[in-house]
Amino acid sequence: MQTTSLALHTDKYQINMMYAHWVNGTHKRKAVFEAYFRKLPFGNGYAVFAGLERIVSYISHLRFTMDDIKFLSKQEENYDPVFLEELLQFSFHGTIHSMKEGAIVFPDEPLIRVEGSIMETQLVETAILNFMNYQTLIATKASRIKQVAQQDTLLEFGTRRAQEADAAIWGARASYVAGFHATSNMLAGERFGIPTAGTHAHSWVQSFMSEQEAFDVYAKVLPDQVTLLVDTFDTLNSGVPHAIKTAKWLESQGKKMKGIRLDSGDLAYLSIQARQMLDEAGLDYVKIVASNDLDENTIFDLKAQGARINTWGVGTQLITASDQPSLGGVYKLVEREVDGEMQPTIKISANPEKVSTPGKKEVFRIIDPKHGKAIADYICYPGEEQPLQGGPLKLFNPLHPYLKKTVTRYEAVNMLEPIFVNGRKVYELPSLDEIRAYHREQMNLFWPEYQRKLNPEIYRVNISPAAWNMKQKLIAEHVKSTEE
Repeated sequence: MQTTSLALHTDKYQINMMYAHWVNGTHKRKAVFEAYFRKLPFGNGYAVFAGLERIVSYISHLRFTMDDIKFLSKQEENYDPVFLEELLQFSFHGTIHSMKEGAIVFPDEPLIRVEGSIMETQLVETAILNFMNYQTLIATKASRIKQVAQQDTLLEFGTRRAQEADAAIWGARASYVAGFHATSNMLAGERFGIPTAGTHAHSWVQSFMSEQEAFDVYAKVLPDQVTLLVDTFDTLNSGVPHAIKTAKWLESQGKKMKGIRLDSGDLAYLSIQARQMLDEAGLDYVKIVASNDLDENTIFDLKAQGARINTWGVGTQLITASDQPSLGGVYKLVEREVDGEMQPTIKISANPEKVSTPGKKEVFRIIDPKHGKAIADYICYPGEEQPLQGGPLKLFNPLHPYLKKTVTRYEAVNMLEPIFVNGRKVYELPSLDEIRAYHREQMNLFWPEYQRKLNPEIYRVNISPAAWNMKQKLIAEHVKSTEE
């Protein structure tokens, strides 16, 4: 949750590279880095970008404190005191472009572009990846769950299983961005304005002489917020019958019970039986909430089994992204200053998928105006006239160039927004509800085939001929240099 004094929220090799550039006199050279990921998480057809708000706060407060400098002075590298003194005067003066939070994003396209001196662009790498990778991962997981749950209510219940407080708070926010309706975390509710929701624990029931007494006392204290956990002892023979009695008492007081919660056992069978018992008691308005290590797969299966569940409390599997606990986003140098001129640069790898696309780039979402749906994402250099001028656009698969098509009627939306320009924040952060609304708009841009849980259609991410040719040129130059 901390956003100040995060200058040392970085890897040591960043500081060492900054120092080496400073000693070498190259620390003021300009550089451009791009952050992106190479592979979609969870086998999904898309990802949901999140983390920008924290990145903005981090950059805005990026300063080295005296305590930071004292710590650095004790390192075995024995940094020059003049270098450390310069760090005390440090602030970010670079330019950052980014996708908007809630955007639907895909592999190998820049999500964040950072321009500035090599020293400042190097420093921010670790923190930007940390914030982007985690929140994008959780937002994507939450979106997968939302796709399966459809119109059901989704509650984020993950705090106690999260990897510490930061993960709990920002994970709750990322989940809300992607469509969850509330969180159990009160600090996330206070900080971000996320609606909060909760029932009671098994210990509440155990602390009374009887389950009925526990339910009745709870209802008397919170008569407008009664959701009872019915599986402490025996769901169908004890919990539900006692909950029905409490609900009838509430009716006598002019109140209505909101729901019951199932947290163990065969959730499909228990929800079907509980629904029948509630309906027969004239309590068809009482909802059924389920929890217990749920994710998109268990929810999908429970729905297929006819489960009568209205609300899903999702915790561990969401907040830890347990089936894929990291996104794998990277931050690569794509352009550098050489003799006063900016030149594209490439990372070569024995793994073809790790070869970077050189040069500073823009990302355009190409939309079919007839259907209002996205056709492809198009990556090109800022100076290219297309796609902004609307002429014929050649789309080809960068891994398989023979897979190609040309589109003539389209709308092109620039996906990278200026956030900081020469160190000055120029982007007004939207409210969380505005981000949620933008995410829904983004989802509506894509055909269901790209959004389905199993075997989603692969969305086109294309690079311009100019970017493709530059990549091939630099690869060829590298190959030639190694052969000589």
